[in-house]
Amino acid sequence: MIPNQFYCFSGIVITLYIVVLHTLASPTVHLCRHDQRDALLEFKHEFPGADMKSSLSSDYDMSSWNKSSDCCSWGAVTCVAKYGQVISLELVNLSLNNFLKPNSGLFKLQYLQRLTLSNCDLYGEIPSSFGNLSHLIELDLGHNKLVGQVPASIGNLTKLRHLRLHGNKLSGKFSVLFANFTQLFTLGLSYNYFEPEPLPNMSRFHRLKIFDVKGNSFFGSFPTSLFTIPSLEWVYLGGNNFTGPIDFGNASLSSTLQYLSLADNRFNGPIPEYILPSSNLSFLDLGDNKFDGQIPESISKFLKLEMLDLSNNKLEGKVPGCLRRLKSLRLSHNSFSSFGKSSQVMMDQAQMLELRLDSNSLQGPFPHWICRLRSLKLLDLSNNSFNGSVPPCVRSLTETLQVLNLRNNNFSGLLPDVFVNASRLTELVVSRNQLEGKLPQSLINCTSMELLNVEGNKFKDKFPSWLGSLPILSVLILRSNQFYGPLVSTGFKTLKIIDVSHNDFSGTLPTLYFSNWLEMSEITKLSSYFDPYMGYYVGFFMRGSGFYSSSMELVHKGVDTEFEKIREDYTSIDFSSNNFYGKIPESIGLLKGLRYLNLSNNAFTSNIPQSLANLTILESLDVSKNQLSGPIPPDLDELFSLSTMNFAHNNLEGPIPQGTQFQRQNCSSFMDNPRLSNLEDICGKPHVSNLTPQEPEEILEPEEPVINWIAAAIAYGPGVLCGLVIGHIFVSHKHEWFMEKFGRNKSRALIISVR
Repeated sequence: MIPNQFYCFSGIVITLYIVVLHTLASPTVHLCRHDQRDALLEFKHEFPGADMKSSLSSDYDMSSWNKSSDCCSWGAVTCVAKYGQVISLELVNLSLNNFLKPNSGLFKLQYLQRLTLSNCDLYGEIPSSFGNLSHLIELDLGHNKLVGQVPASIGNLTKLRHLRLHGNKLSGKFSVLFANFTQLFTLGLSYNYFEPEPLPNMSRFHRLKIFDVKGNSFFGSFPTSLFTIPSLEWVYLGGNNFTGPIDFGNASLSSTLQYLSLADNRFNGPIPEYILPSSNLSFLDLGDNKFDGQIPESISKFLKLEMLDLSNNKLEGKVPGCLRRLKSLRLSHNSFSSFGKSSQVMMDQAQMLELRLDSNSLQGPFPHWICRLRSLKLLDLSNNSFNGSVPPCVRSLTETLQVLNLRNNNFSGLLPDVFVNASRLTELVVSRNQLEGKLPQSLINCTSMELLNVEGNKFKDKFPSWLGSLPILSVLILRSNQFYGPLVSTGFKTLKIIDVSHNDFSGTLPTLYFSNWLEMSEITKLSSYFDPYMGYYVGFFMRGSGFYSSSMELVHKGVDTEFEKIREDYTSIDFSSNNFYGKIPESIGLLKGLRYLNLSNNAFTSNIPQSLANLTILESLDVSKNQLSGPIPPDLDELFSLSTMNFAHNNLEGPIPQGTQFQRQNCSSFMDNPRLSNLEDICGKPHVSNLTPQEPEEILEPEEPVINWIAAAIAYGPGVLCGLVIGHIFVSHKHEWFMEKFGRNKSRALIISVR
């Protein structure tokens, strides 16, 4: 027993010894220092009533800050564990809605190395007190409403390496304000209001890696000195007013440069044959300039290039075949006319995600090499002169494709039934071609479809009611085809825009026709954090953040309008120019989110529905050219958003509502409704001539037989002369000229006076 007890006791002693040794060897863990905690709470209390929760997560807000817990465990706060000093504060997407005080508790956090106050609704000037944070390495005040100049004290922060002030309203001269910032690695000043000036000599910023001044007003020639910095990796010069040709001079760049954006300036001339000596360039954006000529053959030497944007220039000639190996190629709005050849190996290895060739001078059949781009997510060939049929090989693209836009070409024949596996397809646009036949039934498999536009073709089919089962279909445009039959409404709960105008649809619309259109039954509220326009991210980032904006053509307030972007809160119904008859369904009043309604040029009868008064955000209403009767509902004058309306060519009667929006309309909006009463309030009183001609003037009998012979004598001489001249005109075959100048004008004047 004694040996067993001994071993047991020895084991306990050894265990305790190990625990003590581990404790002594471990660094002492201190909680957050009280002065640091108090400074953070003081900073929080400077924003009374502010929403302390971030739209991202609690890791970036102040919702967890309170005295009862260790401040080193709070969201957005990072400490040095050994000493309890706050070294990092990262607040993102908060609605603080206030200015930073010069004596803010923020400036008592003297150990701060990293500070982010991004998209926090801060306004006012940047306090010079930032100069007290002597340990600061990184400062991000981007996407706020800060104004004024950058204080010189920030330039005295010797350890500062990363400065991001993008997306504010800062002003002043760059050449003066940033003269002492030569040790920075990152300088982000995009989208501000710095004074227009050329960039100064940038070679002094010899440690710079990222330089971003896009969206300002810098001008002058190409800033060659910037490209002498050997550490440079990312350069954004877009959205300024630089001019002239690209000239790198004797710049001896190392292979560090990866991203170059010169977009949205006024650079011109040809793209240099040797644009950059950097072999690591992966992003090149020269879009929205005035470059001309052809794409240089040397582009093939940039073996690491993944994304190229040359859109909106004046380039022409062939599209080099070597560009098919890129992940993103944007050549929109140029004058390219053909394609260069590419090797078999390159096509087998192609991983292209985005191909935009829209608005060029490309022609001929659909390029079959595109069918081999098996990773493609976005294909836009719109606004060219492609012809022939859409080939069945498009099937090979449909598993990955999100956007397919073939608008405004000369494609003909049937649209192939190849969408069985197109579950990712969100947008299909084939409008303004010469396609015919029926819509492919395989579109029922496009469960991600949000927009379908087949406008301006020769499709001849019944209404595709089966599309109503698509779970997120928002935009359906069948305008100007040969669709026929009744408009069966099954599903379509997510529709925001439907245009079936200029077809051969017929029949009545049941009373509850619109009752299932749930998306339009509520008013859409746009988020301040997301893009307000319809579109799609295609999985990578370039200018525009890889966002593809949807577009469409509609009749907007009576005018054919092309929408380059579609707002998420835009709602519209256009059933015009068909053969619908019967009553307009009362259920139209359920669509409280509806903004534009066009039922014109049909054969609707009976009264205008009273329920239209429920559409409180309706902006445009057109029910003209029908057979409607009864009064214009007086409650419509409560629709204060209604700016455009048309009731013409019906059988309406009674008074026109007295609301301001009605009184501002043109008279033509109510014409050809003989029983409308107070038209003069809008059209004014009709002009009544003093003389009402009842018979042609030549055969009017004189009221009095007395002739003033003196007047006759005075008029005799000129009359004879005038008769001779007129006789000469008729004899010399100038009768047509005489009637055009006098006779027709007189007839027109008579008609006006009669009215």
